[in-house]
Amino acid sequence: MTANLLDFDLEGLATFCAELGEKRFRATQLFRWIHQKGARDFGQMTDLARSLREKLEGNARIEGLPILSQHESSDGTIKWLFDVGGGDAVESVFIPEDDRGTLCISSQAGCAVGCRFCSTGHQGFSRNLSTGEIVARCGSPSTSCAST
Repeated sequence: MTANLLDFDLEGLATFCAELGEKRFRATQLFRWIHQKGARDFGQMTDLARSLREKLEGNARIEGLPILSQHESSDGTIKWLFDVGGGDAVESVFIPEDDRGTLCISSQAGCAVGCRFCSTGHQGFSRNLSTGEIVARCGSPSTSCAST
């Protein structure tokens, strides 16, 4: 199975690159492409050697979460429902403001608190989300928060 590079921080990318026989600076390049430039295709990463891009094609992926639904309010607020597998889904909400935007995300599928007003609390706690599942919700090219 290929590794989802969204699951790695910079150190994790460095370890992954070392396993591919690559030097540490390649991890920094990958990190920039993924998290600063929003690249999701290794072919876009033009400052990486072709040989490394070919290794990445066979051993890695940059995969966001499937969007089950998206709703936009008249005030510009956008709510997404993401599939995190195993019958679990999580919401993320982008709230635009005059001088900034706020992104509300969770780090868990479900919640053990069970507040009466919260729909997530009604589903109960399932599990903690992986780093990649958390990062993927704002890094997906299909979510507008990636460019905000």
